[in-house]
Amino acid sequence: MFTSNNYKKIIVALVFGWVAIWIYRTILTPIYPQIQDALGNASNAEIGLIASVYFFAYTGMQIPAGALVDKFGQKTVLIPAFIGFAVGAVVLGTSTTLPQVYIGSLIAGLATGSYYGSAYSLSAKHVPKEKKTFANAVINSGSAVGMVIGLIGSSVLVGGLNVEWNWMLYGTALIILGITFVFYINIKSDKQLEAMEDQTAKTTTDTKNVVKEDDGVSLFSSKHLTIYFVYFAVCYGYYMIVTWLPSFLVAEKGFAQSDVGYVSALVAIAGIPGALIFARILDRRQQDRLKYILALLIIAAVMIRLTVYSPSPWILYIALILYGLFGKLAIDPVLITYVSDSLPEHKTAKALGLFNFFGMASSVVAPWLTGFIGDTTGSQIIGFYIGTVLLLVAALLFFLVIYLRDGKNSQHA
Repeated sequence: MFTSNNYKKIIVALVFGWVAIWIYRTILTPIYPQIQDALGNASNAEIGLIASVYFFAYTGMQIPAGALVDKFGQKTVLIPAFIGFAVGAVVLGTSTTLPQVYIGSLIAGLATGSYYGSAYSLSAKHVPKEKKTFANAVINSGSAVGMVIGLIGSSVLVGGLNVEWNWMLYGTALIILGITFVFYINIKSDKQLEAMEDQTAKTTTDTKNVVKEDDGVSLFSSKHLTIYFVYFAVCYGYYMIVTWLPSFLVAEKGFAQSDVGYVSALVAIAGIPGALIFARILDRRQQDRLKYILALLIIAAVMIRLTVYSPSPWILYIALILYGLFGKLAIDPVLITYVSDSLPEHKTAKALGLFNFFGMASSVVAPWLTGFIGDTTGSQIIGFYIGTVLLLVAALLFFLVIYLRDGKNSQHA
């Protein structure tokens, strides 16, 4: 049914897609002071809105993008979307005022909003079943690679070598265009794929499309609403760290600006093996999946708190590494698989769209709220504390609503 070269090429292309997106998302965070100066001493809340505007547009595109992908196909949506993504980066790079910065972020957010649905519908359709969890973890690792490049690259080039911050955006636009070409080469259109598929694949696809119209499974059951909130909390802590950790380390931990990119990148570097390890474990120990989710939520909460209250740099480094190992990048493929397995196949795509919508909603709130707290109180510590509390509440709800019920069922299965 699957040609090995085909699905492997798709995975490679999707990894590069996340690399480009996360270079853009993180390239500005270590150099907020330079951007603030260039834009006339903008406040922390105004700077935080750069990320919030992007994520607002990105989040808003989740459900419409699913409809576009269903109608026109992944390749037809991805190519123009990434061209628009490059345009957004250039608009932001040429900005001399905050409104223009927000417009660039809005364009980039709208353009990349189609990526999640396109990427995971491609992997769901073309990756062999026994390899899907690990494949999703590999695809997710592209975000960690992009985060490392963005954080370290901007810290070294702008913070250390005094390169103008605008040039970082121009370079990012070139990277985006290069990866757009990778999509063009490695991702086949639906018509091309139909020509490549053999009769067995067609038969399997036809069989999968025969489903009951009313199966009684709700996308807004207590179980699924809990999962949506869990992902909201997971994303809140992660995007708060991605957006404000470099600035927090400089302002409240005494780090040199040229060093914060390296320190912040510890989360992404540790996240790659964490995601791959837990994906392998999940493939082999499906019955323990709920225990892993619960444990990962609690550990992530503790590590965010330890990041704020660490008495020495070494404890901070350990907290960030452990957060990378057990945080969002490790939790993502586990939750995605859980959501997919909890529903009939014809509702999976819609459920994942809702799942990502609620998760990414936190990315709209976290950057602005943390910046506002910093402006109001003179410290961003409360913002990090909110991230910790949300994860603990999510763990408690997951335990009460899902683990106590489904955990017992899986043990007796």
